[in-house]
Amino acid sequence: MADQEVLYVLLEELKPGLRIDGLMPAEVVTLIAAQWHGANAVELTYKTAAGGLDQRVVFRKDEDKLSVAHSGSRAFDASAGDFKLVAEAQRISLAGLFDPMLAVATSDVQPLPHQIRAVYGELIPRTPLRFLLADDPGAGKTIMAGLYIKELLLRDDVKQCLIVAPGGLVDQWQDELFFKFGLRFDLLTNQLIDSQLNLNVFETNPLLIARMDQLSRNEHLKAQLQETEWDLIVVDEAHRMGAHYFGGKVEKTKRFQLGEMLREITRHLLLMTATPHSGKEEDFQLFLTLLDRDRFEGRQKRSADVSGIMRRMIKEDLLTFEGRKLFPERIAETVPYTLTALEYDLYEDVTHYVREGMNRADRIGGKRKNTVGFALTVLQRRLASSPEAIYKSLVRRTERLERKKQEILNGTAGESMPTIDLADFDNDDFSAEEIEEAEEGLLDAATAAQTVEELNVELTELRALVKTAQRVREAGTDRKWAELSALLRDHALVTDANGRPRKLIVFTEHRDTLQYLQGKIGSLLGKPDAVKAIHGGVRRAERRQITEEFTKNRDVQILLATDAAGEGLNLQAAHLMVNYDLPWNPNRIEQRFGRIHRIGQEEVCRLWNLVASNTREGEVFTRLLEKLDQMRETYGGQVFDVLGEAFAETPLRDLLLDAIQYGEQPDVRDRMFDVIDSTVGDGLKGLLDERALASEHLSDADLCALRAAMDEARARRLQPHYIESTFRDAFTRLGGRIVKREQGRYEIANVPQHVRSAGNGPIATKYDRVTFDLSHVHPDDRARADLLAPGHPLHDAVMDEIIRSFGGVLNQGTVLVSATLEEPHLLVGVVEEVADATGESVARRFAYAYVDSHGTVHPAGPAPYLDCAAAPNGAATGVACGLPWLVDAEDKATSWIIANRLPDYLAEVQPRRLAELTKTRELVTKRLTSERERLLLDAAGASEKERKGEKPKESSESLQRKAVELDVRLRKRLALLDQQQLMSTKPPQILTAALVLSVSDLPS
Repeated sequence: MADQEVLYVLLEELKPGLRIDGLMPAEVVTLIAAQWHGANAVELTYKTAAGGLDQRVVFRKDEDKLSVAHSGSRAFDASAGDFKLVAEAQRISLAGLFDPMLAVATSDVQPLPHQIRAVYGELIPRTPLRFLLADDPGAGKTIMAGLYIKELLLRDDVKQCLIVAPGGLVDQWQDELFFKFGLRFDLLTNQLIDSQLNLNVFETNPLLIARMDQLSRNEHLKAQLQETEWDLIVVDEAHRMGAHYFGGKVEKTKRFQLGEMLREITRHLLLMTATPHSGKEEDFQLFLTLLDRDRFEGRQKRSADVSGIMRRMIKEDLLTFEGRKLFPERIAETVPYTLTALEYDLYEDVTHYVREGMNRADRIGGKRKNTVGFALTVLQRRLASSPEAIYKSLVRRTERLERKKQEILNGTAGESMPTIDLADFDNDDFSAEEIEEAEEGLLDAATAAQTVEELNVELTELRALVKTAQRVREAGTDRKWAELSALLRDHALVTDANGRPRKLIVFTEHRDTLQYLQGKIGSLLGKPDAVKAIHGGVRRAERRQITEEFTKNRDVQILLATDAAGEGLNLQAAHLMVNYDLPWNPNRIEQRFGRIHRIGQEEVCRLWNLVASNTREGEVFTRLLEKLDQMRETYGGQVFDVLGEAFAETPLRDLLLDAIQYGEQPDVRDRMFDVIDSTVGDGLKGLLDERALASEHLSDADLCALRAAMDEARARRLQPHYIESTFRDAFTRLGGRIVKREQGRYEIANVPQHVRSAGNGPIATKYDRVTFDLSHVHPDDRARADLLAPGHPLHDAVMDEIIRSFGGVLNQGTVLVSATLEEPHLLVGVVEEVADATGESVARRFAYAYVDSHGTVHPAGPAPYLDCAAAPNGAATGVACGLPWLVDAEDKATSWIIANRLPDYLAEVQPRRLAELTKTRELVTKRLTSERERLLLDAAGASEKERKGEKPKESSESLQRKAVELDVRLRKRLALLDQQQLMSTKPPQILTAALVLSVSDLPS
């Protein structure tokens, strides 16, 4: 087409529908309208190639810059090699629009059926997303979130993503996202904040992980965060963002207030927790307002409809793709023992001291009462833990109170001790590490004694207790240790059938006990190095190292851990566990068991609970564990999953405190046992039955459909060899050098500066090893290689830069030859999109298609140009010039796609989205209307009281104002739903084109 003349256009000849070159750099636009202003200026309204509308005034002097575009301005004279390279780079960059599970193909994970269904069946179809993922512990929610995040990044639906997690889990999140998904997220550290002193740290770091309390407690950071907008926010352990009804008022924690703010600044919001329901329906619905304020407005006791907004799957229902149970059985066994006479004397003496201290605290009242009570219960639990723990605790407490007495005498006594609310601990509002810190800080200092005389009385008691504890310690008759050592000597537990040592985890609540056991177990085994220990004081990097040793090193047999160390750890290398100390919060029992009962566990998980049966607390625990064992025969391991919810009305802590203070009274004891029987009997049964109804199940048909979806995804998947050949060619063109080393692995000695500058994430100057195949990422004992695939910053930067540098060839087009076609066709790459009336994209897809001389469009496969050859030099020119239908082929293709393909695409996307929006409309209308009516009714009652001269709890004016506000909210929400329900297709966007000839079209 080199001899074809350029057709310049006179301004008077401009007509709607004409394709014009010269209005925008390197782009052809379609004229919509032309409006003259005098004789020498015309206002042009036009549509860009991307489908957007724009306007420009053109003057007579610019007339010679405009020309009629030929077949979309394609000259078809680009090098076929260049065209194939850039077209392939473009296809790979848009892979998320045609590979239905691209994140699976480019991540180092083997997702399971329930994970695939969650990500591709529940999360991705919902736009915008508001969802609570509440699968059981150990089901791999982090894997699901990672797949979802990566999928949206690859589909260009997400550019800014914030992950909010408890402090103890942020490092794990960063590691998981990097090692499993190749995603580089920054941690919001003080160093990062300080390095960007005059900038908004949230605006300059688009992929960020932040600690929940770092955000909730720092007003400056919250103010910065509130100024930003995010595409996606993920909150892990989201149940900690709790609010509670107290009387008639809502008490919002700082974390809940953070959750409310996050709801307003993001398009997609994903909450994750294995314990969404504390057992109090009103509080649960308050929590759900973080997802949809309108749908869960107000206080209602009846169960909420959570369809479409929450998914919960039970461990026992999870299956592999072959239909086998994913999780093995869980068995718990109680190991009762009785204290020796000397141990029992110490128990009685300390219990008397604790009880008297509580009584004194009761007389003080207020928040100080709770703080002293908390410290004394810690002392009681250390008494039950080990002789070492109680001895050292009593010594430290004595020393601390001696110092306090001296401070009072010297007139240097400091501020009063901090106050604490025990309910916060039972509501899981604090992490195990925070609780451990609070216990260490308050145990030695909190006392009801306020004068020197009162302190002298308490110190006299303490010194006597220290002597008794020292006698027990020196006697060496620790009955609890005797039970544990017997378990550790059991041959069946020490080694497996092949004689290999088994691994076992021992949980304790206290560091003194942990260090005591480390020495005792090391001596028993004769191998001190076989025992590792983690507690809240161990730095996170060291925790990871210890966990790696325990998991991978067969010589490390025993892991000792406190709850603070247990959060977030994956310890399925072991299947045996001992609760040396039983936690007073029943949620912790499942959380501990969940460390070993996780995906990848193939052995039956066994738990031994050590209980001193001749103590007041021991009687409560014994009764509880007996009832649990009875229920387990019917419901299996599920009984552990809802134990915390069962004690929502009467916390286990309250029963244990009653046992300590009044346990010798028969009526109190009987009442406690009645509560346990009803809670763990009927209460647990009701919770499990309700849970079974609320949870989802995978049927055989579901598994079959998921297998088919995986097979289809594999068929459409971008193969690693395509990514490899494109990257190597593109990287070399851009001045980079990549050298082959071991099989499937390469070295990159230098990444050019202009490539690094093109990236959206951190790109190194060189890479020791990279690969394009997951199987070569970490083979044998070789160093880990970076997986270069969509999502990796270097890979994406190279694709973007090659398109930027050589993208003109996509507009020029080229001429190819196909052995399978019988006549010339135009090959086009097309993006199709469905959007709603708010302008939000609902669905997008990318595909190649052939256009024949009649404008009819046929699917062309994922990359048909790869199977085509370049036309011989100059041979195609005459053929192309002799195809007049090429001039408007793209217009005809666009019309054909609009008339024939887009209606089907809309019909495919619309139904599910409409069903969700219709359901939301119904629930929101019902909830807000009922709340408004309740407020109006209360307003009428308040008005009547005011008329009588009485003062109501809330004025009629305030209640009426709230009712009006709800009415306004309802109207706004319904208007938004109207816009979201109105879906339509955008005009198809043709990104590139090539002329493809048959062999017979070439001149002989």
